[in-house]
Amino acid sequence: MNDVEESFNTSLRPKHLDECIGQVNVREKLAIAIAAARKRAEPLDHVLFYGPPGLGKTTLANVVANELGSRIRCSSGPALVKAGDVMGLLSNINTGDVLFIDEIHRLSTPVEEFIYPAMEEFKVDFTVDSGLHAKTINFPLKRFTLVGATTRAGLLSAPLRSRFGMLYHLEFYSPAELTQILARSADLLGLPCDDGMLERIASRSRGTPRIANRLLKRVRDYAQVKGSGRLSPDIVENALKMEQIDPLGLDELDRAFLRALTTVYNGGPAGIEAIAATLGEERDTLEDVVEPYLLQIGFVRRTKRGREITDLALKHLDLKRPNTTPGASQSGLFEEDEES
Repeated sequence: MNDVEESFNTSLRPKHLDECIGQVNVREKLAIAIAAARKRAEPLDHVLFYGPPGLGKTTLANVVANELGSRIRCSSGPALVKAGDVMGLLSNINTGDVLFIDEIHRLSTPVEEFIYPAMEEFKVDFTVDSGLHAKTINFPLKRFTLVGATTRAGLLSAPLRSRFGMLYHLEFYSPAELTQILARSADLLGLPCDDGMLERIASRSRGTPRIANRLLKRVRDYAQVKGSGRLSPDIVENALKMEQIDPLGLDELDRAFLRALTTVYNGGPAGIEAIAATLGEERDTLEDVVEPYLLQIGFVRRTKRGREITDLALKHLDLKRPNTTPGASQSGLFEEDEES
C-alpha cells in the first residue's frame, strides 16, 4: 500500500495545462501567454497567483515550468531572510527557468527591495564585506520567470505587485469540478465507489481540491477498516460524520467561529482579534482558512465595524438571533484592526 500511496501523492497534481480541471479563465490566459513566449523564444513574464489556500497555486507554478520546458526552483517568503539567501537562488538560475516563491507577501523588506532590479533588469547589486571594506558588485542574471503565490494579496506592497506582468486570482471550484478531481484521484487509488458518492464528498469540500482529496483519503481509510473498501452511502456518511463535516462542508472550527460570533458577540459586529482570542486561534488561521468560505456562502458579512453573522448561518446552525441592546455588543474590542 505504501507504493500505491506514494504513487497517489506524486501523481495527484497535473503536469500540464490540459490535465488541469477548473480555473478555466486562468488556464486560457496562461496558455496564450506561454504559447506567445515560446514563439518568441523568450522567458514568460512574471506571474502572481493569489487566492485562498488549497486552490492550486503551487500546482499551477509547476505546470507553468513544465509547459515552458524549464526547471523550477522553489522557496518561500519566510525562508528568504536576507539578500544572500536570494542571491544563492538567483545565481543558479539558467535562462528561462522558473523561480517559485510561495507566500511571497511574507518577504522581508530588504529581500523584497533586493529582488526589484532582478525582476525588472535581471541584475542585482550585491554588497560583500562590511564597514570600510564593503563593496558593491553588479551581478548580471540570466532572464528568468518569477512565479509568486500568496493567500493575502492585500499584504503585498504596491512596488512588488506592480512588477508582475500577470496577476491571476484563483476562484473556488464548483462541485462538478471537484467531482472530476475526485474521480481522477479515486482512479489512481483503484478505489471502487457507488454512484453519487464522489459528488457527496465534493459537495462538502468547501470548493477546495486540497480538502476534497483529504476527505477522500479519510473516507477510504474508513471504508477499508469498517467496510469492504467500497465507498457506499453508509460508509461515506459515517466517515464524514466522524470527521465532523456537515452537509455544507463546515467543520468544527467553522461552527465554533459562528457560534462565538452569535453567543459571545450577539451576532456581531465583532473584531477578528476578539473572535480569535475567544476561540484561542491565530488571527491568520481565521482570515485564511475559515472566513473565505463563510463569506463565499453568505454566512458572514465583513463591515467597517467587524464581522456579522447572517440569517442563513443562524438557520443552518439552528440558532436564534440574540436580542441586542445598546452597549450589548462587544465589537468595540480591537475595532482598530478591522479591514486592515
